[in-house]
Amino acid sequence: MNIGFVGLGIMGSAMAANLLKAGYQLTVWNRSPEKCEPLVASGAKAVTTPRQVAETSDIVCAMMATPQAVMAVRDGADGILAGMAPGKGYLDFSTIDLETSKETARLARERGALFLEAPVAGSRKPAEDATLTIMAAGDRALFDTALPVMEAMGKKILFLGEVGNAARMKLANNLIMGGMMASLAEGMALAARSGLDLSQLLEVLDSGAMSNPMFRLKGPAIAANAEFPPAFPLKHMQKDLRLALRLAEEVCQPLFVAATVNELYKGALASGLGDSDFAAVSRLVRG
Repeated sequence: MNIGFVGLGIMGSAMAANLLKAGYQLTVWNRSPEKCEPLVASGAKAVTTPRQVAETSDIVCAMMATPQAVMAVRDGADGILAGMAPGKGYLDFSTIDLETSKETARLARERGALFLEAPVAGSRKPAEDATLTIMAAGDRALFDTALPVMEAMGKKILFLGEVGNAARMKLANNLIMGGMMASLAEGMALAARSGLDLSQLLEVLDSGAMSNPMFRLKGPAIAANAEFPPAFPLKHMQKDLRLALRLAEEVCQPLFVAATVNELYKGALASGLGDSDFAAVSRLVRG
């Protein structure tokens, strides 16, 4: 099976590398061509447009940062859709709003192709280790065909029904994650200002009901006020919170905590922390 991959950022490059390791023939494209080079060195073929990726692939995967980026690679004479044809599959791993995802599904199906939205839970390390959680929704036939492809990149693959459900699920997931990080940052700031040993606070958290991999991974860096290389950039977390709040307005669901948390991330973004990992929000809390 020939697989294409469009979008080779932090997540996409690691996911594409795992497809090569699994033995798939891989065609890649990225707006910055130099990001294709490590994959080409491992056996991938690089092309000059997203359309060429779709034309040479049975299933084309995309991993973009924003709805605008999704549309930029999807549409136009050189876009993914221009290279789609009956029987091909379009698998979009991007975290976006459900309206954009539904429009992609409609346009792909107009060309006789099948579509899945498939946002992922996990950051750089899970992407590298092929342990992502993949939330898929859309054409069940494509899910069944693409399941081995997704299993090369993730450890848990869920089918959630119609297009839009996976987008909603991912936004709910990231809303919770953003709030957890903000709470961790505030709790650690309070403990530090009170004269407590932060390593002991992290030990307490890890021994009880709040134990989780994110606190275990991010907590020591927050305690040390270290650098925060982007496993999941803060600007993308704020984008996801913004989309979640927009969804909440559409369904008339109040989000009291999330609205405040979003303001915290907006402040961190305005402070120049957008390209740092989202744990860097702790710097705004610490003051």
